[in-house]
Amino acid sequence: MGRHGLISGLIRSPSHDRIWAPEQSVLPVFRVEGERLLVSGVRNFRWLTAERFEGGWEDRSYELSDLERVWFVLTPFSTHWRGPAHTLLSFQFGESDFLSISIEARRERGEQYGMLKGLFRHFELIYVAGDERDVIGLRAVYRSDQVYLYPTRVSPDGARALLLSMAESANRLREIPEFYNTFTNNCLTRIVRHVNAVAPRRLPRWSPRLMMPGFSDTLAWRLGLLDVEGSLEAARKRWFVNDRARLAIDEPDFSLRIREP
Repeated sequence: MGRHGLISGLIRSPSHDRIWAPEQSVLPVFRVEGERLLVSGVRNFRWLTAERFEGGWEDRSYELSDLERVWFVLTPFSTHWRGPAHTLLSFQFGESDFLSISIEARRERGEQYGMLKGLFRHFELIYVAGDERDVIGLRAVYRSDQVYLYPTRVSPDGARALLLSMAESANRLREIPEFYNTFTNNCLTRIVRHVNAVAPRRLPRWSPRLMMPGFSDTLAWRLGLLDVEGSLEAARKRWFVNDRARLAIDEPDFSLRIREP
C-alpha cells in the first residue's frame, strides 16, 4: 500500500454505499418480539469453493428461552505463527439450532483483507449473522483454515444478554457505519466489549493476546472462561473441528457432527 493509499484512507468517511464482496453484502437486522428473536439477513451459503457458492440470505427466528450456550470460535490465519486470527461466537438454542455472529472487516468486491490496510480506515465494520455450516464450513473446509470450536462457561442468562448486546450493536451499525481497525476495533476487541457490557467480571481491555487473537484461547482458558477439562493443549486437540467438518459439510446436522468426540 503506497503513500497515496494511506492518505486516501485517512480522509475517507465510513459508508455502507459501496459495492461489497457478495458474502458481506447484507447487514443483518435483529428484532425482539417477546421471547422471539427475529433475524433478517442470515447468511446460508452452500460453498462450492472458497469463492463460489449457492444459496443466499434468509429470515430466521430463535426462541430466546431456548438459548443454552455460547461457543467461541478461533481461526488462526497461519499454521506457522498463531498470532493473527479471526474469532467469532456461535449461540446454541436447544440441542441443534445455532446462530453464528462474525464481526469482520467489510471488503469491497475484489478487495483482499490486509492487516496494514486495516490500520488506515480501509475497511468498514460488519456483523455477519450466519448458519454454522456456512460460516464455520467455509473456513474449515474450503479455506482450509484451522478452526477451534470451544464451549464457554456462560450461563443462559449471560448468553441472552451477550446476544442482545451484539444484536443492538449490529442494528446501530446499520444507521451509523464504523471503520474496522486491525488492533482497536476488530473481531476480538468487539467481543470483549460486548462481554464487558453484560458480565459482572470484566475482561482485560488490553493484553498482548488481544493484539494477537490467535492466542485468545490461552487467555480465555487461564480466566476459566472455556468449559473444558485438563490442559489447553488437550482442549485444542479435542475442539479442533476441521476433520469432522470435512466429513459433515453436506449433512443437515453439521453443527452436531462437528461437536462429536
